[in-house]
Amino acid sequence: MQQKRIMLSSTGSGTGKTTMTIALLSALNYKNLKIQSFKCGCDYIDPMFHSYITGRKTYQADPYFLEKKQLQKLFSQVSAQADISILEGAMGFYDGISGTSQASAYTVSEWLKTPVLLIISPKGMGCSLGAICKGFQNFRMPNQIQGILLNQIRPNMYEYYKKIIQQETNLQVYGYLPDLPEMKLESRHLGLLTAQEITNLDKKINLLRETALQTLELENIVKLAGTAPELPIYSKKIEPNYNIKIGIAKDKAFCFYYAENLELLEQLGAELIYFSPISDKKLPENLDGLYFGGGYPELYLPELSNNKYFIKNLKKASEKNIPVFAECGGFLYLLEKFYDSNQKQYSMAGLLSGSAKLKNQLCRFGYINLTAQENTILGNSGISIKAHEFHYADSTQNGNAFLSERPSGANWYAMQNTGNILAGFPHVYFLSNPKIAENFCKACQKFHDLQERNLKC
Repeated sequence: MQQKRIMLSSTGSGTGKTTMTIALLSALNYKNLKIQSFKCGCDYIDPMFHSYITGRKTYQADPYFLEKKQLQKLFSQVSAQADISILEGAMGFYDGISGTSQASAYTVSEWLKTPVLLIISPKGMGCSLGAICKGFQNFRMPNQIQGILLNQIRPNMYEYYKKIIQQETNLQVYGYLPDLPEMKLESRHLGLLTAQEITNLDKKINLLRETALQTLELENIVKLAGTAPELPIYSKKIEPNYNIKIGIAKDKAFCFYYAENLELLEQLGAELIYFSPISDKKLPENLDGLYFGGGYPELYLPELSNNKYFIKNLKKASEKNIPVFAECGGFLYLLEKFYDSNQKQYSMAGLLSGSAKLKNQLCRFGYINLTAQENTILGNSGISIKAHEFHYADSTQNGNAFLSERPSGANWYAMQNTGNILAGFPHVYFLSNPKIAENFCKACQKFHDLQERNLKC
């Protein structure tokens, strides 16, 4: 498959990858190109910005979650109808697992043979800029680094920096963004605010688009994207074997979902119906399963706690043994209590035992492999799936239904299992083991069939 594609990576975090990606996406969108975007590494927030601009779902290009052929298959399938694909790296280009380049943006670029534009913020540098460029270019061989984008520079310094780079390396410079203080994206403990929360987001995007149209070499970037070699072609062959309705908690408190997870459920035959634990008074009718994703329940504790009608309705559904799967923020919501950073207590849904407390630092962070220690709605004991954790809250009862193991070998137990409910801090990635999603659908179908039989009796 010949698919135009380019990756934006950088020397490290904080150099403006997201800002540069937003600028490029917006400028290319203005040129009426159909864009498919990807985010390297496990991330929910950056993809929200991508999708806001492109109007298309954003997918993960993650070489921890997927093997090489799996990642190529995902890329092939979702990029087939796009004019160009833009991949945003994570951290620095070579930064991967445990101080190595494993599962890094570098890995993704090699597996997908994608030209890379390295973003550098050269403030306070002169000739040293050439050393940084040359160092990244020669650190791992081969690599796909093809050019440089400069960020946060004064316009009158662009030719100065460009001359240094092109004298000291064989890399081309494809443009720059000036320092735009008014474009600063607000952040909090889990990173950037989500796209729907950013103040004057449209105004900021418009500013970046207009700037990029003037300062980025868009035609040359698209031309470089067209030099990427062909990749294997993969077709979709998933048969929809289930006839079920799965409710998805989706609002400002619960907004962390991988597009791949939801799509796989749909491909298996599930109809996804969205609801809000913040504002809805009850669940949608005739659901066969519930999925509570992660997000920011800690920011909406009064609203969640005071929505007693919804909680009462949710408990009734759980008493009927409807399958419920919850990740991180969803897990916290299903507990009995939540203590905020000021130690104020809020009652939660109470479907699970235990309470949660917000900490002032990360509790657990990073990639994990989950292995079931008992039978659950996601499969029998022994089944495994890739996942990650990233949370500032902790629970008095994290559960022991799964063994979580880091690539380094460190491990702990996670996830509460009550039979029809499975919930814990891990965010799972269904495509790393599609059987997990199928088992969840199977549990939902079993519930659906039982409810139909009960109606006939």
